[in-house]
Amino acid sequence: MTGRSSGDATTADARGQREDAAMDQTLTSDALREAGLRATRQRETVLDALRGRPDAITAQELHGELRADGEPVGLTTVYRTLASLADAGLLDAIPREGEQAFRLCSEDHHHHLICERCNRVDEITAEEVERWVDGVASRRGFTVTGHRADIYGECAGCGERQAAP
Repeated sequence: MTGRSSGDATTADARGQREDAAMDQTLTSDALREAGLRATRQRETVLDALRGRPDAITAQELHGELRADGEPVGLTTVYRTLASLADAGLLDAIPREGEQAFRLCSEDHHHHLICERCNRVDEITAEEVERWVDGVASRRGFTVTGHRADIYGECAGCGERQAAP
């Protein structure tokens, strides 16, 4: 027995959650400032909504989720915020069915595996793609100045769900 009552544990859990939220807020504000953007409530709200998501989301989908959560934000604000965050390099924009979907990704150079069923986006390390890019370019006498390699298909989870009886 630890000697702590369940009330003490609940209080400690709540305090830990507040500390985590404060840390996330600081990281969000710092990331915005480092990208040359002011830390506005809208930008922080959008970044917080994207943090930890495995999928890419469109402005309309994000707007719907934020409104359902009680956030008083307009669709135009969501579009502008996502565009400014992507322009600043904080988000990756991924083409999806004629519009852009957005995802908070790592800062390292990477590429994506994108599930066309559930919109899950997995990052793959640059090294996995760079060897291929270098080989293709070299065989053709081509000098690479940049590239983008996103791979579309079906993730393992969707494949398993489809195969299940």
